[in-house]
Amino acid sequence: MKKTILSLSLLALLTSCKNDKKQMVVTDDPAQDSIALIERAKAIHERVITLDTHCDIDVKNFTDEVNYTQDLNSQVTLPKMNEGGLDVAWFIVYTGQDELTDKGFKKAYNNAMDKYNAIHKLVDDIAPNQIELALTSDDVRRIVKSGKKVAMIGIENGYPIGKDISNVQKFYDLGGRYMSLAHNGHSQLSDSNTGEADSIWLHNGLSDLGKKVIKEMNRLGMMVDVSHPSKEAMRDMIELTEAPIIASHSSARALCDHSRNLDDEQLEWLKKNNGVAQAVAFPAYLNTEKSEKRAAFKKEVALTVMDSMNVAYLDWDAVKELKADEREAYFEVLQKVNPIVEAKMKTMKNVPEAVNVSDFVDHIDYMVNKIGIEHVGISSDFDGGGGIEGWNDASETFNVTLELVKRGYTEEQIGLLWSGNLLRVLDDVQAVAKRLQS
Repeated sequence: MKKTILSLSLLALLTSCKNDKKQMVVTDDPAQDSIALIERAKAIHERVITLDTHCDIDVKNFTDEVNYTQDLNSQVTLPKMNEGGLDVAWFIVYTGQDELTDKGFKKAYNNAMDKYNAIHKLVDDIAPNQIELALTSDDVRRIVKSGKKVAMIGIENGYPIGKDISNVQKFYDLGGRYMSLAHNGHSQLSDSNTGEADSIWLHNGLSDLGKKVIKEMNRLGMMVDVSHPSKEAMRDMIELTEAPIIASHSSARALCDHSRNLDDEQLEWLKKNNGVAQAVAFPAYLNTEKSEKRAAFKKEVALTVMDSMNVAYLDWDAVKELKADEREAYFEVLQKVNPIVEAKMKTMKNVPEAVNVSDFVDHIDYMVNKIGIEHVGISSDFDGGGGIEGWNDASETFNVTLELVKRGYTEEQIGLLWSGNLLRVLDDVQAVAKRLQS
C-alpha cells in the first residue's frame, strides 16, 4: 500500500462537519456516520498525491550514522512520512540573511551547497530504494506509483546566489525548482516582508539584479516564490514574470495580520497570474492571539522545568550572541526540555488552546472562497517553526485530509489542494521555459 494510516480515537471520529454549504449523506447513528467519514477520508488520502511544499532540513540528519531512515526527533523522516501518508516533501535549501558582502555571499553559497549535497546523499546513497528526487510532475507521479517517497528541492532566500547570476543555473541543475529572493532581511535581490516593521527598504521592491534573476528563473523553469519578499517586490515579480508564481508557505492576512501572510490584493494578483498560495501550518501565521497565549504559558512551564534542571533560560537575542558550538549545545538541551514540558502541560488545567488543524483549514477555506480552489495548496514549514495540534509532524498528515473531508471537500478538490495545483504551476513554468529556450 502507498500509505499507512493509524486509527484515530473515538473523540476524533465524533468531530462534526463545519461547512454547512457542503452537505453529506448521514444515517441516524452519529457514531456510524463518523466512522464512515473516517473510512472515506482514509480512502481519499490513499488515492491522492499528498505534497508538502516546505520542509526545512538540518544537514546533521543526512549522514551515514544519523539520517531520515530512522525515527529522529525531526518532524519529517521517512518513517513519519510512511505513517502519515505524506508522498512528497520539498526539502529546503535555506540560508539565513547576513551581510551583503563577498564574504557573506561565499559563506551563504557554501551553506547552500551543503544542503544540496545532503539531499542528494539521502536520495542517491542513504535510501535510494525508499525515496527519489523529482524534477517534474511526471517524475512525481512515476515515483509515487513505484511505491517510493518523493523528494523535491526549494530554495529559501536567493542570498547564496551572490552577484553571480550563473548560480541560478547551478542551483537549477542541482534540482532546485522554486526559489524566493529574500528571507528575513533584505537581500541583494529583493526587499523582505520584514521591512514592514520599520518601513526601511533597500530596493523598494526588487533590485536590478533581482529583476534579471526573475527572468533567468523563467528561462530555466524555476518557480518564483513570493512567501518572504515584500509586497512591493511581489508586485515587481508579477509584472516581470512570464510564468505563474507560488507562495510556498503563506496563509491569509485577512484572518491573521502578519506580514508573512498574503492580503486580499496579493491573493487577487496570484489568481490573475494563475499561481498558487500554499497555506502554511505555522501557528503564528494562523492565529497570533492563540499562538502567543499558548507560547507565554508554555514558557512559564519551561522556566520551571529548566530551573529544576539547573539550566538558564536565554531569550533569542542572547542565543544569537552565543558561539556556534554553544548555540548548538543550548538547542540540544532545549530538545530534551520540550518533551518534559509537553508532558507536564497535559496534566495541567486551564492550559490555553493550541493552534490546530481547524485553524489551518480556516485559512484554506478563506483562500478557496476568495480566489478559487485552483489557486490554493498546502505546506507545513516542518523543522522550520511549523507544526500545529493535529499536524505536528509528517506522521499526522492524514488529519489534514480528514478535516477537509469533514468540511465537505470532494476527492477531486482535495487532490487539487494537496498537489494538483502546485504541479500544474510547475508544468506551466516549465512550458514557459521551453518556449523561451526555443
